Amino acid sequence: MGTRFVCTDECDVHINFKNAYLNAGKEDLVIIKSPVGLRGRVIKNKFVEDIKKGKTMPTACNYHCLKTCDPKTAPYCIAKALANAAEGKLDEGFVFAGSNAYKCNKIVSVKKLISELVEEMQSAG
Repeated sequence: MGTRFVCTDECDVHINFKNAYLNAGKEDLVIIKSPVGLRGRVIKNKFVEDIKKGKTMPTACNYHCLKTCDPKTAPYCIAKALANAAEGKLDEGFVFAGSNAYKCNKIVSVKKLISELVEEMQSAG
């Protein structure tokens, strides 16, 4: 359910982040590995394609968010990639997304979204 709330007026991510959801097709959802080997689903973009090709984005580590991450060998800094995406710099970051992110087709208020969800549940019986 959290995925659907990204495309609400109240979600404070950059509009480019929201548009990535709106423009994504099912085929754009891919699994990547983080610098420490954890997997995550993201919306395919240039940054993701570069990572999958083995390109590295050398950077100094300003975050030290994971003890198991070694900035000397990590292909990219996940904290920086997430911060870039939140700021709308999608060529320098990626958009985590649930498996149904491609179903988002509009940005609405949370109030309207809840109303739509309740309506759908009632009609499902």
